[in-house]
Amino acid sequence: MKIIRHVDIYAPEHIGQKDILIEGHRIIAIEDHIEANITGVTIEEIDGTGKIASPGFIDAHFHLLGGGGENGFQNRTPEVKLTDLTTAGVTTVAGLLGTDGVGRDDVALLSKAHALEIEGISTYVYIGNYRLPIETVTDSIIKDIMVIDKAIGIGEVAISDHRNGAPTFEQFAHACADSRVGGLLAGKAGVVNIHVGPGKDRLKFIFQALKETDIPATIFYPTHIGRSQELVDEAIAFAKLGGTFDVTASENPDQTEELDGEVPFRRILRQVLDEGLSPECITLTSDGQGSLPRFDENGNFLRIGVASARSLLIGIQEAVQREKIPLEIALQAVTSNPARMLKLDHKGQLAVNKDADILLLDKETLAIDTVIAKGEVMVDDGQAVRFGTFE
Repeated sequence: MKIIRHVDIYAPEHIGQKDILIEGHRIIAIEDHIEANITGVTIEEIDGTGKIASPGFIDAHFHLLGGGGENGFQNRTPEVKLTDLTTAGVTTVAGLLGTDGVGRDDVALLSKAHALEIEGISTYVYIGNYRLPIETVTDSIIKDIMVIDKAIGIGEVAISDHRNGAPTFEQFAHACADSRVGGLLAGKAGVVNIHVGPGKDRLKFIFQALKETDIPATIFYPTHIGRSQELVDEAIAFAKLGGTFDVTASENPDQTEELDGEVPFRRILRQVLDEGLSPECITLTSDGQGSLPRFDENGNFLRIGVASARSLLIGIQEAVQREKIPLEIALQAVTSNPARMLKLDHKGQLAVNKDADILLLDKETLAIDTVIAKGEVMVDDGQAVRFGTFE
């Protein structure tokens, strides 16, 4: 058992200074003051004075096996390590494949997800990759979601991108419908994580599906929305129809805005609020370990980088410190919003009977001090104290 004392709680809503009592992997009490004297039980006390407690971050779009390869085998990015995630505040991660569904496959992705779970964090996966039709583990999307415990949907299915295999709308709609049915039968989210590329069609397939099929807006989960203001405008229109969209964080948001014309998370969240929309319609993910390729107007490869989970905290810090958005609103994008979108009812909030995934942040800088995942301390005083098998 553990008690976090005198910590200012953002659950993500601000509920003030309290104590948090943890037993095993769960939060069992949040009170103004907790007296816990149990004979024969050692209770570890953690001093939260001067710190903020928030739910652990949920990174709903992460390349656990690495990504890339668009300019040859030497551009394959590396697999993630446990501490790459925990030191960035990530306690729950959803893994996927991107352009390369040949050199990497879903069995390898599942294996990596299970390894990270054993090492101490919570993991889920999407089945498939950029291309349609989806290459499944069993003989169908529905069966994959039903029988594979970690499978919560499909993705990242690519639209408006020259790397997507030029799918037809019918292929897209059928895959989305099957993901929804699989989710219904398994009691899971059944979401479709949708990579939106730089193409001119932007969210065309999604709007067409909403118009021509009965698939609800809640199934579609488009990401990389910050590519352009035009795409942001379409995403806001999608949100007004009941959808949730995702923004890819950046470690250098000013640089990507200047060089690539991308719209940073802080500005997109501000636009959401100015439109009178609920902040529940937006999430922030890192695209971690994914390649960051840049192509010219003719599709020729220019350069590549590697995305990092560290970008999540940078996005939250910028929203609060530069855009003056309240912390309780900004935090929703990496806690309660992805938990709701992915139907992770035990995640994303600091509340009794929720998983004890807790971050302690410096009150002034929002820097990470302590990371607790499923009740275990992974990071203390900003340094990893629990490591992956091969670290």
